[in-house]
Amino acid sequence: MIQFFQRHLGVKLFISYLIVILVSGVVMVTAAELSIPGAFNRHLSAMRQAMAGMGGDELLEADLYASYQAAVTETLLLGGLAAVAAAVLVSLFVSREVVAPVQALNRASQRIAEGHYTERVDVRSDLPRSRQDELAGLAHSFNRMAETLEKTESMRRQLIGDVTHELRTPLTAIQGYMEGLMDGVLPADESTYQIVSAEAGRLKRLVDDLQELSRIEAGAFELHRQALDIASLLQRACLRLERQYAEKGVQLTADLPENLPPVWADEDRLNQVLTNLLGNALQYTPAGGSVHLSASVHGSQLTVTVSDTGVGIAAEHLPHLFTRFYRVDKSRSRAGGGSGIGLTIARHLVEAHGGRIWAESQGLGKGSAFSFSLPLAP
Repeated sequence: MIQFFQRHLGVKLFISYLIVILVSGVVMVTAAELSIPGAFNRHLSAMRQAMAGMGGDELLEADLYASYQAAVTETLLLGGLAAVAAAVLVSLFVSREVVAPVQALNRASQRIAEGHYTERVDVRSDLPRSRQDELAGLAHSFNRMAETLEKTESMRRQLIGDVTHELRTPLTAIQGYMEGLMDGVLPADESTYQIVSAEAGRLKRLVDDLQELSRIEAGAFELHRQALDIASLLQRACLRLERQYAEKGVQLTADLPENLPPVWADEDRLNQVLTNLLGNALQYTPAGGSVHLSASVHGSQLTVTVSDTGVGIAAEHLPHLFTRFYRVDKSRSRAGGGSGIGLTIARHLVEAHGGRIWAESQGLGKGSAFSFSLPLAP
């Protein structure tokens, strides 16, 4: 019962009102009890004087009634004033206890609105969460919101820095080569132009990826779902990249069970996810290694896995791989040529299908596996 009262603000307010009423009543009764004897003695003395000096039953009755009325009025007045004073004091205390957390939330929200995202509201720590009321729950939610805003602002600043760096790198290279050509330091031959063209292509790919990520994160795209033969789609994805794998000397194999059920997906978007995962596996698997593509059914979901024998990923980096521009220092270096947002795009596309995507690795030098799930066709 005590925990029920502690967890519900409405019950607390109702009880506080009852307490105010009870205190008022007790004070009024107490004041009446304390004032009645004195008032009675004073009016009894006045009555005796009237009886001794004037006599008469009618006069005695009138004086007695007037004395009684005056005593009751005085008693109620004193008791009422005392009850009002006590009720005001108790109400001020109760109001302060209720309003203080709201005022704290108001001040903190104003600070956050001004850009101070580190602002937090103090929450009682002497009670477990199960025994805290709605105001305490609101304070916890407010603090979680502030933490989310702080992280979002940090990610925004990091994104600006990452985009700036990614754009500066090819632009600096193009500018350097163009200055070398104009000054005659570099020869105006095919190799120089190919380098400039490669850097311009890298810049274009980054801009295209940023535009695609912006559209996907904003939900400004439509999925044209249909029942897809996943086995055929995976085999075609391997054929598209077969030449690139052969040129690097990396073996690409597929292990697809027979009679795989169709998935409910957008073919173009699914090809985009597969191309990204197979391309990453090729990029971070050295010559002589291998990449394996597999699929399996788990309940109402089909899981596709791209595993490789590449450089591997440390455990602390796995949860962050699908964050835009996140890179692992050694195994995800900028020298690799990726934009750093391909996995982010893949995550959004898979989640838009109602699936999920994740990465696994036993550590550096032990390869990695990227998996994603898709719903089966109805």
